[in-house]
Amino acid sequence: MIRSDNLNCFKKMNIIFFGSSKFAVPALKKISLAGYNIACVITQPDQKKGRGLKNSFTPVKEAALELGLKVRQPARLRNREEIEFLKKVDADLFIVIAYGRILSAEALGIPRIFAVNLHASLLPKYRGAAPINWVLINGEKITGNTIIRMNEKPDEGDIIAQQPQEIDEDDTESTLEEKLAVSGAELLISALPGIAKGSCRFIVQDGGKATLAPKLNKHNGAIDWAKTATQIRNLIRGVNIWPGAFTRHNGKILKIHSAQVISEETADLPGTITQASSAGIIVAAGKYKLLIKELQAEGKRKMTAKDFISGYKLAAGQILG
Repeated sequence: MIRSDNLNCFKKMNIIFFGSSKFAVPALKKISLAGYNIACVITQPDQKKGRGLKNSFTPVKEAALELGLKVRQPARLRNREEIEFLKKVDADLFIVIAYGRILSAEALGIPRIFAVNLHASLLPKYRGAAPINWVLINGEKITGNTIIRMNEKPDEGDIIAQQPQEIDEDDTESTLEEKLAVSGAELLISALPGIAKGSCRFIVQDGGKATLAPKLNKHNGAIDWAKTATQIRNLIRGVNIWPGAFTRHNGKILKIHSAQVISEETADLPGTITQASSAGIIVAAGKYKLLIKELQAEGKRKMTAKDFISGYKLAAGQILG
């Protein structure tokens, strides 16, 4: 057991926290409220969004300001000004979570201890920018969080700690991200004393078992009706925040927000609407059928299938895609 006086000593470490997305927010709050000294929070620059093009803060910036922490938003981390700033902070530890930028080897060499990263998968599986999306798209039943000692190769550093997380049948990108963010914050806070003390063990990743989770693009949301109903439903679950799963009807985009598999064989061509009524919208897939529960016409709001049918002309026999 770590004595309280030693723990208080550890909490005086100078930490620079790097993060941008909402996945990093629970960890930032957990570390700060536990009394650790976060000297600075580094996050991505504000973006102009909406019709009025107002400045939009990253979720991490919003949380940092609420906590009264110093925030810095460099456009690039590799220039001399930013490297010199990082050196002047005299950091003991870098904590990097969903920052969205790659730290150079020079930057990673700055902290007195090292730089750690919390990654939302059980590394070496699902290395990359979108692990939560791809575990759902691929129909995985288990995922988790990993803390690594960072090196210049993204997501390939030595493992410090891991924790599995079951994936529920109804989990989507948004619900699974929330679960992993909370459990990841707990994992990190439990690992920090060992990291500070230098007593943590390092496990080298087995590169032969690595899989990839590359950043999504809008085309990743396109539904291929020739795939099984289960595969299509997994896609819908995995891209529900962005880009969203979509097909086409009468030349316009039709987004599918939620659906249920009907284990019923069909001789219809994949993408064929077999039922379109207030009772539901059913579409044939490569194997079995899909009951569409929520959908959205191009430029319109999300609706239940029942509400959609009352205002849009979907009919049995039409083919989506």
